[in-house]
Amino acid sequence: MNFKLMHFAAVAAAIALSACSQSESGTDAAAAGDASSSTEQELPVNTSPSPQDAMDPARTAAGTPAGPTTTMAFDSNTHDFGTINEGDEVTHVFKFTNTGTEPLIISNCNGSCGCTVPKCPKEPIAPGATGSIEVKFNSKGKTNAQRKQVTIDANTTPPQTILSITAQVTPAAGK
Repeated sequence: MNFKLMHFAAVAAAIALSACSQSESGTDAAAAGDASSSTEQELPVNTSPSPQDAMDPARTAAGTPAGPTTTMAFDSNTHDFGTINEGDEVTHVFKFTNTGTEPLIISNCNGSCGCTVPKCPKEPIAPGATGSIEVKFNSKGKTNAQRKQVTIDANTTPPQTILSITAQVTPAAGK
């Protein structure tokens, strides 16, 4: 293997590792930063490609719906569970309507951590029809102000929608 090829491979590996560590720590840092704030606020939806996406054309293409797009509207993009006890499992159902003219297809639905589990419809939602996304939050091991997100990828404009849940978690006795 020649020197230039080895050098290129080393630089590419360093960039990939750097991007992964930034991506993983970004969610935890944002959640930790939000722990000091108990006020609920709308989260902006970032539709511009990140530097990480710019280096990965497949990732950028995957984020853009291939076919016709539609729109969806939620009754509310946020929910506050209020004060709960550490270890409680709580659930909220977010209701939405397909406000566009094409069937709505949700391709991916992820929580910001393992404690936040969304359940999204797998079947297309017809124009004008309604649907719901159930979000379960497990507060085991979580204390104080908590703010979690659910990211929904669909054939919508914009292609990602963010739902947010918050809770004030009272530590279990003995902590």
